[in-house]
Amino acid sequence: MAVRRRVVLKAAVACTVAAAAPVLAQSGDGTFVTLDAFPSTHVAARKVMVWLPPGYDGTTQRYPVLYMHDGQNLFEASTAIGGQAWEVHKVLAALIAAGAARPAIIVGIWSNRDRAREYAPAVAVERLAPDLRASLLGDPPIPGGLPPLSDQYLRFLVEELKPAIDSRFRTRKERAATFILGSSMGGLVSLYAVARHPEVFGGAACLSTHWPLTTNFNMLFDQNDMRPVRIASAWFDWLGKALPRAGAVKLYFDHGDSTLDALYGPYQQQMDAILRAKGYRQGIDVITKVYPGADHSEAAWRSRVDIPLRFLLLNSGV
Repeated sequence: MAVRRRVVLKAAVACTVAAAAPVLAQSGDGTFVTLDAFPSTHVAARKVMVWLPPGYDGTTQRYPVLYMHDGQNLFEASTAIGGQAWEVHKVLAALIAAGAARPAIIVGIWSNRDRAREYAPAVAVERLAPDLRASLLGDPPIPGGLPPLSDQYLRFLVEELKPAIDSRFRTRKERAATFILGSSMGGLVSLYAVARHPEVFGGAACLSTHWPLTTNFNMLFDQNDMRPVRIASAWFDWLGKALPRAGAVKLYFDHGDSTLDALYGPYQQQMDAILRAKGYRQGIDVITKVYPGADHSEAAWRSRVDIPLRFLLLNSGV
């Protein structure tokens, strides 16, 4: 069996990565580099795992980069919610071997207790009436709400993490080779990243996008409560103005119809209408898919993440 090297690195200061001695592990799925407690002046320090595709060490080639949220759920069952990981590196390695996707680097960014605040689009939250902001994170409402942190999170990605990754690894730095992926609220912040920084990100994949933004489940599952619709409307209003027109980026969306995903259909239809108005064409600039029977889980996303990987990487311009 081939050897996968697990290299543990310490980030000494923001945008600086110092290598440590490698720790070997048996696998044929590429090389992992772990950045423990990667520092930031914008958000809390966090763990970042970088996956280098098979053959990385044997060439001078430069690679596209996929930035992914909720990094603890991406690679290893031992750290993933419910013991179910995406195993996205295995999916991508198989696509690369089959010639269905270009080799790429994956950067898995771990989330923390501020996840909802870091992933909820700040522009939408800040437009909400005080009562809506107060109820976003659950019952009982938090007086005045908590300030969103997504703009700070994106500054961490754009100003600190990406420069560090580009300086340490053989990346393609340009927009056409830089992508961002996430599920649920990670889908929200992926789309927000493209809208906020179209000069940095050339595409986003948003699986089971949590369009209502809120983590207040009493609100979400009350069919007579219109607050989730009002919250999502603030987000859609901003996207209608700020999202780049067709031709600038590639976008992927999907959802199932079970558990939380059962809520998303009407919202995704609104998003699709915005995209059509901006000239996006299905299968060219955007893909939207529905998976009957699929629920809101890492296992569900693992089963279909090959579709956005193919879409973003097969014709990524690199």
